[in-house]
Amino acid sequence: MPPGPDVLLMREIVIAQSLDTRNVTVHNLGMAVTGHTSDHPKPQISERAVVPPPGTRTSTGAVSIRDVAAAAGVSYQTVSRVINNHPSVKLATRELVTATIESLGFRPNRAARALAGGPVQSVTVLTPNTTLYGYTAALHGIEEAARAAGFAVGVRVVESAAPAGVRDAVARAVEPGGALIVIAYDAAGTEVLAAVPPDVPMAATVETPVGDEGAGKPWVWIDDRKASTEATRYLLGLGHRTVHYVSIPSSTDTSQRMVGWRTALEEAGAGVPDLVGGGWEPLAGYRAGRELARDPAVTAVLCGNDDLALGVLRAMHEAGRDTPGEVSVVGFDDTPMAAYLTPSLTTVRLDFAQLGRSCFALLHAIVDPAATPPGGIPRPEPRPEPELIIRESAGPPPGRQRDS
Repeated sequence: MPPGPDVLLMREIVIAQSLDTRNVTVHNLGMAVTGHTSDHPKPQISERAVVPPPGTRTSTGAVSIRDVAAAAGVSYQTVSRVINNHPSVKLATRELVTATIESLGFRPNRAARALAGGPVQSVTVLTPNTTLYGYTAALHGIEEAARAAGFAVGVRVVESAAPAGVRDAVARAVEPGGALIVIAYDAAGTEVLAAVPPDVPMAATVETPVGDEGAGKPWVWIDDRKASTEATRYLLGLGHRTVHYVSIPSSTDTSQRMVGWRTALEEAGAGVPDLVGGGWEPLAGYRAGRELARDPAVTAVLCGNDDLALGVLRAMHEAGRDTPGEVSVVGFDDTPMAAYLTPSLTTVRLDFAQLGRSCFALLHAIVDPAATPPGGIPRPEPRPEPELIIRESAGPPPGRQRDS
């Protein structure tokens, strides 16, 4: 007689499998779950079945860690140790479990592993931009380093610097067992940096901090102040009386690129021209370049990035101002296009990809105790140094001969 409605038949699958036969034994066990007694017999049905081919899924869903354990003939705790690279597992057992994982197509859930005490193995990058060169190159470096370390990488774009938008972006990016990297080159990025909860593992790439602001912080940066100082000194050394500056937006009230430019001029006793309003894109550079081209006293222009320099070059060309014969133009970043402009662009090379790799290395040291030395302070990572790349777009001012 079949069981009554107050009895639920539960199916328990017991896998008695060898890797050679790929056969399983299945038992159906009747179980009362309502608390009522049942006089119905508990059927014992044994049947032979074939394990699905590697990578396939059953109707119950994905392969679980217990499926792997049963197939390999070990405990699920042993499978967990293998997944987390625990040193206590024998080599033969590790190889058996690894082969079983690959055969069944098992994919560990990173968040579940972290909640169970496993290491952090995922990172979300919060960035206000994914199109400008510095942001995309840093993302490339982060992803490259994270992939090599076995981390999954996600990207969340911060669409607004408004407090509500920032809070929402951070809340959506924080996941159990995950870490964050913030790209903070502008106002939105710095707002995100301040909004990350203190208990979330985090590192950031930032503009050059003012003073000792970055001391002890999980931040990496390239020395913008040093870079702009050297670029300005180079132009002054060619004989230019002063250098005009087309700026990019800054994450702070005191951009260190601007500070370096101003410092070099003041040290040389040169006049400090008014800043020319800029932006990020070539159009902003073009508009600034048209304004500068109308002043015959302008002979040297330092631009906050190569996109601005591209716009300035176009504006000077349209105004009949030869580069570098009449006006020298120097950019920042050394984007891939810089070497192929006409004239090719003299610029400051900033290795954002290496900066991204350094940022992930810092984060890795924070989340992985094995990567942190005694005392709990992450090892310092090398940061890329700016480098002035001299090409064709800068030369002596009119009336002076280029040094031979």
